[in-house]
Amino acid sequence: MTDAIAGAAIAATAATWPATPLGAHPDKPGDRAAFGFTIGTRIPGRHGRTGVIHTPHGDIATPAFVPVATQATMKGVLPEQMRDLGAQCLLANAFHLFERPGEDVLDEAGGLGRFMNWGGPTYTDSGGFQVLSLGAGFKKTLAMDVQGMKSDDVIAKGKERLAFVDEDGVTFKSPLNGAKKRFSAEISMGIQHKIGADIMFAFDELTTLMNTRQYQEKSVERTFRWAKRCVAEHERLTQTRLGKPYQALFGVVQGANYEDLRHLAAREIASLDFDGFGIGGAIEKRILGDTCRWICDELPENKPRHVLGIAAIDDIFAAVENGGDTFDCVAPAREARNGAIYTRTGRWNIKRAALKHDFRPLDPTCDCYTCTHYTRAYLNHLVHTREMTASTLATIHNERFFVKLLGDIRDAIDGGYFPEFRDETLARFYGGSDRVAPGTHANSGAADSQ
Repeated sequence: MTDAIAGAAIAATAATWPATPLGAHPDKPGDRAAFGFTIGTRIPGRHGRTGVIHTPHGDIATPAFVPVATQATMKGVLPEQMRDLGAQCLLANAFHLFERPGEDVLDEAGGLGRFMNWGGPTYTDSGGFQVLSLGAGFKKTLAMDVQGMKSDDVIAKGKERLAFVDEDGVTFKSPLNGAKKRFSAEISMGIQHKIGADIMFAFDELTTLMNTRQYQEKSVERTFRWAKRCVAEHERLTQTRLGKPYQALFGVVQGANYEDLRHLAAREIASLDFDGFGIGGAIEKRILGDTCRWICDELPENKPRHVLGIAAIDDIFAAVENGGDTFDCVAPAREARNGAIYTRTGRWNIKRAALKHDFRPLDPTCDCYTCTHYTRAYLNHLVHTREMTASTLATIHNERFFVKLLGDIRDAIDGGYFPEFRDETLARFYGGSDRVAPGTHANSGAADSQ
């Protein structure tokens, strides 16, 4: 699965927009046969593989990075630019789109893709991450050092608890206006059906690693009960929303950092009629690869697996090797806006004074629009003068870095040299003088806002 093949698929998808999506027929429910997954090359002795996810709006060559367009947009970057840099699909945030402009607006517009002028495949998450962050206040960091810290009343320092979980769902205060609102399995499915993404996720309870073992056990079972309700409501809505393309539903596997709970949760979720699976929850970095393997031991091979919310380079390799097919994270865009630049030899900050007179590209080996047209000195100037163009150019580069990294991983798996490529890439990225060392823990919750 080469980067060129993925690019051709993207170009073909763009050329056919806005044609009727596959499997959409007037006065009929969406045809489930329009969604599927084809396995390509397997990594010997591992769960990792290449493949193709087939959706009503086009194919996704996997493994693939899924850029996060939280509010139905990439901040500072047009959908056309995302296509040009090789993005095959985008993920939007159901919680934020529910808050504004509201799912009815997207439904009236013809769905997420038409609303944002993106002709390719789209994802939405369920809102579970945002509910957790409102409840515990940790927002962007779920995986953390939890030694000696176990509590079922987890709350970040200085934060007010804004969300409360019960058996039926979650009650929360809107972060926009403080209004009392409610999410449940059925509500989340209704919102996501109206948003209209090709792939959506079942509503789950996302815990922190600080919760006790007893609470994690209860949460896994609650998530399973919610998953059954999501499947039932998804089937009902699919039959009632005539003329729409089929939307795939992925079940989310929880279980924190407990091997037996991850196996149990995966078996339970795999027993339901899902189209694919999400590997979710807070995951300790030291066992991220193991956690993916525990889960994929239990999942059927013929369905895709999405790892929610990771972008550390070593984490991506560990997750790919152990069965991850697609990955989303807000980090490339968010860090770009703060001046952090990803290159083959490490991550560094464009704000550094030494770059004021550096007229090289951000990365001489990169083929993105930014690197082929602008210099480090120019971006350094834009950042210091707080020009909006700085965010646009840096985001284009960082998103291209991750899109191309996954494309190169596909080539390495298909070519039979994945171990060598992994070792060479990690040694170069984390071994340079400009490197930023891997963090101690991963951030593996569902995607939050950019």
